Amino acid sequence: MGHDIHVSLKGGELFEIFGIPVTNTMITTWIVMGLILFVSYLLTRKVKLSPSRGQVAVEFVVGGLYDYFYNIFQDKKKTQRFFSLFASFFIFIIIANWMGTFIESIPGIHHFGITKESPSGEEFIPFLRSPNSDVASTVSWSLISVLLAQVVGISYLGVKKYLHKFFNFKNPIYFFIGIIELISEFSKIVSLSFRLFGNILAGEILLLAIGSVAPLLAPLPFYGLEIFVGFIQALVFTTLSVIYMKLASEVH
Repeated sequence: MGHDIHVSLKGGELFEIFGIPVTNTMITTWIVMGLILFVSYLLTRKVKLSPSRGQVAVEFVVGGLYDYFYNIFQDKKKTQRFFSLFASFFIFIIIANWMGTFIESIPGIHHFGITKESPSGEEFIPFLRSPNSDVASTVSWSLISVLLAQVVGISYLGVKKYLHKFFNFKNPIYFFIGIIELISEFSKIVSLSFRLFGNILAGEILLLAIGSVAPLLAPLPFYGLEIFVGFIQALVFTTLSVIYMKLASEVH
């Protein structure tokens, strides 16, 4: 590939705007957001009772996601209320994952200077990189998912009944179980974020390594594998978020 393989847990800084660093993962995030908004506009501006092929495809995906979420919630009102949120989760994550699979070949910039991340004195920073290969991005997604589940739980059960899940003083066993449940709420943030981050980063490293050894034909099977992994990770993250929301809104 013409440069040493260097992997960072965070996005590479390309430039600054008013002192605010802009990273390659941020730029890719903006591109994914713009792409989703643009395609959504194109597909919804001429919705017809007699649908076109494009509309049929979109309705198939949307309907499939709705049925999938309903099978988890088993509640029509909850499914309708939270469908747009979790559908956005899935669509953004899967597009970001798939885009990250194919943008490693896009040129970047060389940063010179000895740093902790680049002890050799030279670091290649690609212009684009998957947002989900940046731990800050996946932690943000996880915080949204877990914290929103707490808000929904309080709104459905009330503050007293919801806190009773974690602080139950009826007997020592219930109290101990409640503390474990409380700890598990924080562990969800770690497990959600690092599961997505680890799988996407591992795929990125794999493609870089294979591409540096045999750049023409060898990476092709792995691109197919990463497309599948990108889909699975988007589905797993979204599914777990739906389950957390369902559990938070129900009595223990």
